[in-house]
Amino acid sequence: MHFVSLLMEKPSKLLLKLSQRLFEKPEEREQFLDSLLQPGSFSPCILWCREKPDPPPFEIEPPLSWQPHFVDRLALGQKPGQSPLHEEGAYYCLDFSSVFAASPLLGISESIGLVFDMCAAPGGKSIFAWVALRPKLLISNEVIGKRTAPLIANLKRCQVSPAIALRLDSKILAEEIPQTAQVVLVDAPCSGQSLIAKGGKAPGCFHPVTINTNANRQKRILANSAQLVVPQGFLVYMTCTYSPEENEQVVEWFLERFPQFQAVEVPHLAAFQSHLTTRPCYRMFPQQGWGAGAFTSLFQNTAEGRGQELPEKFLNRPGLTTL
Repeated sequence: MHFVSLLMEKPSKLLLKLSQRLFEKPEEREQFLDSLLQPGSFSPCILWCREKPDPPPFEIEPPLSWQPHFVDRLALGQKPGQSPLHEEGAYYCLDFSSVFAASPLLGISESIGLVFDMCAAPGGKSIFAWVALRPKLLISNEVIGKRTAPLIANLKRCQVSPAIALRLDSKILAEEIPQTAQVVLVDAPCSGQSLIAKGGKAPGCFHPVTINTNANRQKRILANSAQLVVPQGFLVYMTCTYSPEENEQVVEWFLERFPQFQAVEVPHLAAFQSHLTTRPCYRMFPQQGWGAGAFTSLFQNTAEGRGQELPEKFLNRPGLTTL
């Protein structure tokens, strides 16, 4: 209890320190701080899982130049979660920051056999990958037990198929199905600082202990996830937090330890290039007005060779939910 209380006592000083590390210009720091201390509203966003109706059932905001055709930003005040279309699985509701984070997938043009989503709940990134890439198989993994039921429910509601949902640690997956996936997503568990920009609470999210604990966990998951990527395949690393220790510094750590991977430029996100690194890393901040914030980076496995097929033993493993 004392530790939790300590984290709650100093958020303003810790947040101020983070803002100073993120932005050199005082006006940029002020805009960032205002977006967290006085959270505004962001346009609702939907990801269409089937063909859009014509005319559209909602008032739609003009799309950004890179916005995928299967995503709509809605006018403020629209409530897509209450529509029968939502219950029918016509679309999935998500934060536009999630669209930004997953958008490096839009640059992958080749035919994809397997997409593996390592930290999948509640399912938004998995559904994005399924719509964008139309893989032969999608596997959505969620290690936290209480989050698996919502993941499965969302995949079923949106009629994502063929797909498999499971609950396994990343280390086990690295050992059992190495070099099997053309695309691996890692929407890494993080300190969740962007929750503040949505008016939510994330106690301790700016504390160094919280940040470092998450960064270490992200490195472990990312290292294991890399084992799943076939030669010439892709790995997308994403977070919904702001601290460099959980973003650019994790990217540097990963590329140093896995030299067969290289960071790939995402042309449509060039305007969002992180000013904290020369690597292709991209950030959306809440003060830009589109979403609560996100970080994303795309890697490619430059190794030569062929991948492996999913072992039958794995596909027959107990605990898998086939959709």
